[in-house]
Amino acid sequence: MLKVKLWSLFFVLLASIPLAVSAVETNTQSASVVETAEVAPVGKVNLNTADAATLQRELLGIGEVKAQAIVAYRDEHGDFASVDELLEVKGIGEATLEKNRDKLSIN
Repeated sequence: MLKVKLWSLFFVLLASIPLAVSAVETNTQSASVVETAEVAPVGKVNLNTADAATLQRELLGIGEVKAQAIVAYRDEHGDFASVDELLEVKGIGEATLEKNRDKLSIN
């Protein structure tokens, strides 16, 4: 009788392994979908409408101070006429502009 109980317990354990593996795979797939959604790029950043937080988050080499300087420049001088006008903002150089050129728009 003890042998039957042990075999029954062994069978239950073996039968539950595929369920546990399936649950882990489902959780892993769900987590990777969430990670992908969080990392997905926003697209082009409009220099004429983006706030400082968006500029800081989306552009390479743009921290809080430079992002605020871009917004301040726009407020003082009006909308950017071209992406190259970003070079007029203090602290933005050619290297920073080139790193971000493909991410920027003005319309």
